[in-house]
Amino acid sequence: MTATTAAPAHYDRRLTLPLLLGSVLNPVNSSMVAVALVPIGAAFGEPPSRTTWLVTSLYVTTAIGQPLLGRLVDRFGPRRLYLAATALVGIAGMIGLLAQSLDWLIVSRVLLGLGTCSAFPAAMYLIRSEAERTGEEAPTGVLTALSVANQTVAVVGPTLGGLLIGLGSWRLVFGVNVPLSLACLVLGALRLPSTTAVELRDGGQGASVDESGDGRANPVDSRPLRPEGDPVSPADRRNRPPALHRRPALLLTYLRMTLYGVVVYSFLYGFTQWLEDGRGLGATSAGLLLLPMSVTAVAVTALVGRTRVLWWKLVLAAVAFCVAGAAMPLLGSATSVLALGFVTLCVGVGQGTASLANQNAVYLQAPPERMGAAAGFLRTAGYLGAIVSSAAVAAFFGADAGTHGLHELGWFVLGCALALLAVTLLDPSIRRSDQKVSP
Repeated sequence: MTATTAAPAHYDRRLTLPLLLGSVLNPVNSSMVAVALVPIGAAFGEPPSRTTWLVTSLYVTTAIGQPLLGRLVDRFGPRRLYLAATALVGIAGMIGLLAQSLDWLIVSRVLLGLGTCSAFPAAMYLIRSEAERTGEEAPTGVLTALSVANQTVAVVGPTLGGLLIGLGSWRLVFGVNVPLSLACLVLGALRLPSTTAVELRDGGQGASVDESGDGRANPVDSRPLRPEGDPVSPADRRNRPPALHRRPALLLTYLRMTLYGVVVYSFLYGFTQWLEDGRGLGATSAGLLLLPMSVTAVAVTALVGRTRVLWWKLVLAAVAFCVAGAAMPLLGSATSVLALGFVTLCVGVGQGTASLANQNAVYLQAPPERMGAAAGFLRTAGYLGAIVSSAAVAAFFGADAGTHGLHELGWFVLGCALALLAVTLLDPSIRRSDQKVSP
């Protein structure tokens, strides 16, 4: 779709496929590698304390890059950032496919982290822009589909990674990014608009740079600067809405997302490595054992996406995570497959509810002009949690992913889940958000 194409009367659903596909590049690369860590370590003779850098490098890059790329989306519009970043994903995939050392794989993961930073902020920006252009609230189904897509690939990632390893080798976990990148480039070039409603409102130049940091994208002020360099009167400043970092409701949402990331990724990487090292399963079998988590997360997201109340979803997620954390210290080499499946099911329930609720909370709480940056910070919060979790997994497991380390990791997960429950119960802002018109 081009800027000269006549705008349809309702939400342009041609945007949905490129936005969904681009936004899943980050979570799929976050989770696929979980089952590849052990075979990669065996291939290069590296211990878990070293292969965990494949996790940490992507999350550090993403945590830094998401808000930066989100702000650039706000400034320059989503199309150019989407196309440039998804092209980088293909380059990173080729490097990983041909890498001859762990260090080159880490380079590939850094580039993947940077290349997958723009699509989710671009998606949130365009959804909000479409709502402004049409004068309608963004369809509930679109935001739910975005969350379902991200949840699906995040939880199916280990299963997909295991199948790719079974079909060829761990290198396919990196190489699959090449066709994914090409698909994003084609769909993005054909369907993403070169000008959005928000950009048109701001004179076709995107949201103007906000030097004051007040959370709004302001039209260019043509008045000459006063000697102190501030063309805005104090009274005008008092009437402006607070910046993102001065919005308590958003900060609490980001805190919940950080705790969510700690819990989910501690389980994803710790439990999966234990299945292979401590339980003796192959990568494909370990991936298949995580299917209950995958199916449950997708089903729960689709189900709760039809309801508008956020608070009870967040409480349900925290409780489900508490159950999973309390069960992990009870697991051992003789634990039945059904019991293992129950633990993964609990994590799936938490994933399916918390991710969607936090995403919708940001949609309600952030100003439209800073939606890209706000969405970027949401991803950053989740990946800050992932960084903490990767450090915890490395600390508790050490040289091997044994049962004792899993038990210690379980107590850590339980503590973080209880903190998530406390933050949710004590947060009055989320109840106030439920009184607004939800997307």
